[in-house]
Amino acid sequence: MIDSGDNAMTATKMTGVGKATRTLRNTAVGLGLMLVSAQALADNVLQDVRYSAAPGGKVDITLQFAQPVGEVQAFTTDSPPKIAIDLPDTTSAFSKRRVVIGSGATSAVSAVEAGGRTRVVVDLLRPAGYVTRSAGNLLVVTVDAGSVQAAGAVMAQSADPTKRSAAMASVSNIDFRRGDNGSGRLIVRFNNPGVAPDMRNDGKQVIVDVANASIPEALRRRLDVTDFATPVVSVEPRNNAGSTRLVINTNGAYDSMAYQTGNEYVVEISPKRTAATAASPQAGVMRNAGQATIGGTTGRYTGKPVTFNFQDVPVRTVLQLIAEESNLNVVVADTVSGSVTLRLINVPWDQALEILLRAKGLDQRRDGNVVWVAPQAELSAYELAQNNARINLENSGELVTEYIPINYGNAQDLITIIQASGSGGGGAAGGGGGAGGNRGFLSARGSISADTRTNTLLINDTRKKIDEIKRMLLVLDRPVDQVMIEARVVIADETFSRDIGATFSFNNVNNPSATSSKTTTDGFDLSLPVTGGGTFNFGILSPSSNLDLSLSALEAEGRGEVVSNPRVITTNQREATITQGDEIGYTTPQAAGAGQALATPAFKEALLELKVTPTITTDGRVFMQINLKKDDIKGFTLGVPSLTKRSVTTGVMVDSGDTVVIGGVYEFRNRQDISKLPWVGDVPVLGNLFKKRNKTHSKAELLVFVTPRVLQVAKR
Repeated sequence: MIDSGDNAMTATKMTGVGKATRTLRNTAVGLGLMLVSAQALADNVLQDVRYSAAPGGKVDITLQFAQPVGEVQAFTTDSPPKIAIDLPDTTSAFSKRRVVIGSGATSAVSAVEAGGRTRVVVDLLRPAGYVTRSAGNLLVVTVDAGSVQAAGAVMAQSADPTKRSAAMASVSNIDFRRGDNGSGRLIVRFNNPGVAPDMRNDGKQVIVDVANASIPEALRRRLDVTDFATPVVSVEPRNNAGSTRLVINTNGAYDSMAYQTGNEYVVEISPKRTAATAASPQAGVMRNAGQATIGGTTGRYTGKPVTFNFQDVPVRTVLQLIAEESNLNVVVADTVSGSVTLRLINVPWDQALEILLRAKGLDQRRDGNVVWVAPQAELSAYELAQNNARINLENSGELVTEYIPINYGNAQDLITIIQASGSGGGGAAGGGGGAGGNRGFLSARGSISADTRTNTLLINDTRKKIDEIKRMLLVLDRPVDQVMIEARVVIADETFSRDIGATFSFNNVNNPSATSSKTTTDGFDLSLPVTGGGTFNFGILSPSSNLDLSLSALEAEGRGEVVSNPRVITTNQREATITQGDEIGYTTPQAAGAGQALATPAFKEALLELKVTPTITTDGRVFMQINLKKDDIKGFTLGVPSLTKRSVTTGVMVDSGDTVVIGGVYEFRNRQDISKLPWVGDVPVLGNLFKKRNKTHSKAELLVFVTPRVLQVAKR
């Protein structure tokens, strides 16, 4: 046990030790609190950066943190104009390093972390004032619309009525047109370019206020534009307390955009693409390789939507913003200058670029992901100079001579093609070259000729031009398919014609329910009517039809005969001619002098002529241009035969091996036979008792069967 003295001593000792311990504990607690406080400050995180447009051209930039924000340090620079905000002991978890704003005087905002702190930089299009305020975990930076000097100038003009009236503009014209894709376009012109329109959407109305412009009474009339079939129903120009207000009434969902160039302000109201199209890229934009599809449909413009609101901003600055949004490398010529006032809301960046270029008389040339922007005249001059340099280089190149044998085509025909094709510069035409005319594949100094004996081309030109001609000949100098044309000319009586016509009619592969009492084969596409005379009739038989068997049965039954079965082979698109007939002889008197006449023989042709020009299609079918002519002897006039001529010209598409049947060509034969007893039958009057007369009349139809067969040639 420990007595009281010991206890007292022990207590005293412990008290001393306790004091020391408490001192150390307090020190540790204090250091711990300091560390915790520092750690808490160091743990503040910048999570998000947002922005929104405010009245008067201002922009509110909202910075969201993980914890409340304390004091911040901010400063500005004039060249280039920027606002920098330093956030000590703050890290950045913001996924984007830069956000393009393009509204008012604000160009973009970026956040960079370095050395345990985060700096937020607001890029300005021109010097502008700003105000910061904090609310919990949010820090809001409000950027003014313009520089302090510009604001002071506006205030001075407001105080001085003389200066204010001098700055006022007036509306000189209002026009409405229908734009692309059913959009309505309102074009407002002012008497000077110093205006500042402000557009906003208010339900079914789009309102444009122009504070520094008046509108004459003659233009304050309601415009009914319903007939233009756009989302715009009417436009109401009004006088609004000495300024101008344009109220655009719409019908249905719409998208609005506006842009200004000089003294012209354009408002475009287009039908809303889809309900999914929203201002945020996540809602209405599907990205693919740096481009976007708006509302799920691919149109003329496919860039990511952007929103810009510029007032008198340098063109080069706007091009820089578009380059950042499009991920393109934009090269701007030194001659690009000037400023632009532009307001675009949810517009594809490629359309914004086109509007900007059109407004400032510029143009672009794209090579991969590099875009060169320059005035149109400068680009045209550059391309013209480049083309002239190329031509000069070709003209100064060494000439070479080459002999090119032609295997399948005609060398002389190919010369015509070479001289009439290609993209060469001016110069000669003709086999041996020369001056003037179109040069085709030849250069200005080139020449070409052909040796018809060996079918060889002789070319004298630069190596580049000769190589181009060789590449062309690889395509043209190829074997072509051939077509064998087989024709059957048949003379059949009417009974057989009717039978074969009925066979065609019942033999319909497209009608399985059709029945016939006869056993026939499938294979026709068009029935062959054989009733009546004086017209040609047509039918088509497939290869499955037993045509040869039917014609053999025709001859075996004695109802007709195959009078001709010619075959001819021709190349693709070359005419084949098949002719059959007789020459009819007759005599004509010819003067022989001294009042005498001699009988001179002469001949007329009575022909059945068939001309076929086949064209092989890409799917292996054959289109035939058919010309059929049939001559018949009508009679004789003073010993000279007169002919009845009939012809038909038609075109038909068939498969290889199908047969085209042409009918309707009739031959009439009248025959009179006399049987009599010799001598007695020749006695006048009495001889009629010993004579027997027999008259026969026959009618036969001429059928022509034409069968094309493609003979494919192996390609080299």
